[in-house]
Amino acid sequence: MLGSDLVDLLTGPHGVDRYTELVAPTWTLGEARAKVIDVRQTTPRSVTLTVAPNGSFTSAHTVKAGQYVNLTVDIDGRRHARCYSPASAEGSPYLELTIGRHEGGLASNYLYERARRGMIVGLAGAGGDFVLPAQRPRRILFVSGGSGITPVMAMLRTLVAEGHSRAPGAEIAFVHYARTAEEACYRDELAALPGVRVLHGYTRSDAGSDLVGRFGPEHLAAAMPSPDAVFVCGPTALVEAVREHSENVFTESFVPPAFEPQANPSGGRITFADSGVDVVDDGRSLLEQAESAGLTPQNGCRMGICHTCTRRKTAGTVRNLITGAVSTAPDDDVQICVSVPVGDVDLSL
Repeated sequence: MLGSDLVDLLTGPHGVDRYTELVAPTWTLGEARAKVIDVRQTTPRSVTLTVAPNGSFTSAHTVKAGQYVNLTVDIDGRRHARCYSPASAEGSPYLELTIGRHEGGLASNYLYERARRGMIVGLAGAGGDFVLPAQRPRRILFVSGGSGITPVMAMLRTLVAEGHSRAPGAEIAFVHYARTAEEACYRDELAALPGVRVLHGYTRSDAGSDLVGRFGPEHLAAAMPSPDAVFVCGPTALVEAVREHSENVFTESFVPPAFEPQANPSGGRITFADSGVDVVDDGRSLLEQAESAGLTPQNGCRMGICHTCTRRKTAGTVRNLITGAVSTAPDDDVQICVSVPVGDVDLSL
């Protein structure tokens, strides 16, 4: 009888996960989660979290050095997702996420102030093309600015673990830009990395800076003239400067593109069917219009790379602002952060 009651409980309307999570929040069959096992406020403007993903995440995803994951956290009863690039070496059983706090940044400030050991966060996906090629270049220059250091750290740690610097003709150099020495993440570890030449540039103080000014020919010459490959991650201005003065550049930038509202909005009706809400198109992205209508759809990067905001379009036509692709088919999944309506649209939201 007891066994029968237990089977009824675990196969009831909530499913197994609803009950196992009461015992261990990361022990679920279907939902990818992670437990925070370490928290360090490493600089005045950043916090480093070490998280242990559960089997639902690790069985579905292999995070390559340089890729990002989507972290989900509940704040005041609402779920918020953001993309972060782990700084941990490829193949590590744990993910190390160093998160820079930003003025007005809801998730970054919450994690800086409130993250604690034992905290459970959601994980969704792993993606991005900013990765090391399978055939490693011999002479590699890395350049990063601000929080762009995290994917670069993952690559550096991976190469050091592989013993890359001991290969014939191999060379690694790294240039990192921060506002001040106090805000430069991983400074002590970088100083101790074997076989890596590290140079720092500080944009608001010359104290302790190896480089003065912005990236240019002088910085390139000081770090590594004529590298075989350059990997750069940071603000758009830094990425463009590196492109101007270097060849064989691999880039990543986490600055969302600025989309101006459409000059001639369709004027069509957007129906958020699951919520019973509808609005008249004003030319902004579907995500922005949903938020203005009081809805809180899950989203991450807001630039079309993480797919966290993907929703089912049941009817109507939308256009992707990044690719220009037009979706007319019913029951099509669209990224609402980078899509605008073309006439009437129905969304499962």
